[in-house]
Amino acid sequence: MGTGAFWRYWAASTVSRLGDQVTAVALPLIAVVVLHASAVEVGLITGAGYVAWLVLGLPAGVLVQRLPLRGTQVAMDVVRGLAVASVPVAAVFGVLGMPQLVVVALLVGAASVLFDVGNQTFLPSIVAKEQLTARNSLIASSVAATELAGPSLGGVLVQLVGGAASMVLDAASYLASAALLGGLPRGAERQAAKAATAGQQIREGWQFVVRHPVIRAYTAGATAVNVGYGGLMTLTPVFLVRTLGAPPVAVGALMATGGLGSVIGASLTPRLVARFGSARTLCGAAVCASAFLLLLPLAGPGWGAAVFALGSAGYYGGVVVTAVVTRTHRQARTPPELLSRVVATFRFVSWSTIPVGAVAAGAAASAFGPRTALALLAVAGVASPVILLAGPVRRLRELA
Repeated sequence: MGTGAFWRYWAASTVSRLGDQVTAVALPLIAVVVLHASAVEVGLITGAGYVAWLVLGLPAGVLVQRLPLRGTQVAMDVVRGLAVASVPVAAVFGVLGMPQLVVVALLVGAASVLFDVGNQTFLPSIVAKEQLTARNSLIASSVAATELAGPSLGGVLVQLVGGAASMVLDAASYLASAALLGGLPRGAERQAAKAATAGQQIREGWQFVVRHPVIRAYTAGATAVNVGYGGLMTLTPVFLVRTLGAPPVAVGALMATGGLGSVIGASLTPRLVARFGSARTLCGAAVCASAFLLLLPLAGPGWGAAVFALGSAGYYGGVVVTAVVTRTHRQARTPPELLSRVVATFRFVSWSTIPVGAVAAGAAASAFGPRTALALLAVAGVASPVILLAGPVRRLRELA
């Protein structure tokens, strides 16, 4: 396939992610502002979006390998679009409630499991191995740009038209992504491997991850990061609205600072890897992310929110560097026939802890207050660099 397939793939991913980021602001704000949800209930919504990785995470690698890749991705976009569209419809009829928000988060999360595994599996089939770092950095930059624009746009839309109506944009983005992916040639689809049973295929992917010293180490580090990430997704809207007294527009702007940091981190990754090596870049980025995370609970109202903005930008910038480096390593070093299952195993192990962090953070905020819960989360954030520096990665210049 030529470069046209990559750009169609890139456009579909970018437009879909823009809608994701609008919903990342709108869904918790609907719960907090419209339905007056508690921190625990916000944690349930956040956790529901990722709990599918506990159920579908490992089988997703086998399903992606056996099902038509293009058709599966299109179908998952349509499912997500319809689920999100149900929120404004329910609001119009006056029946919107917390149970529906949780169900929507569950459906979107389940569809995203198959979509994301397929997306990462697809890229190496249209990009040469030596271009993977550059293409992954471009994709990460685009994702980061949506993380910069999406929350701000979401905050403005919530302020102007209400949270439920703002989710129309997300529904439209999924349908636009489906149309773009549907135009890809059938040659993008992979042939299913049917020689082994599903259980055997899952086990092969799992064993590759746990027996590979480098992939095992950064998988453990990513798992620690995602516990904190789940907690941060829960605590951020509660902390900004109820502790700092920020209006929805300001909430969107402050959450968008994470996207700004991600744009900077993604754009710097190829140069950092070229200068310091992928292993050293990974460890350095993990240390920087945990250091900036410590700034978040120090933020105050008014101009004191600038401390939150700085901490958020630095934290997400460090995290996106680690994500680009490790994603490129997996795609370049995993045998093609194992890639979908290795991606699924990595996501299952690391992402399944996001709902744990989300619910735990909500409970801590209810018990001790949002600021104290955020401080506890920040201190726990040192676990990721400690894991990486305690393993074999610290002795390497290159992960390969």
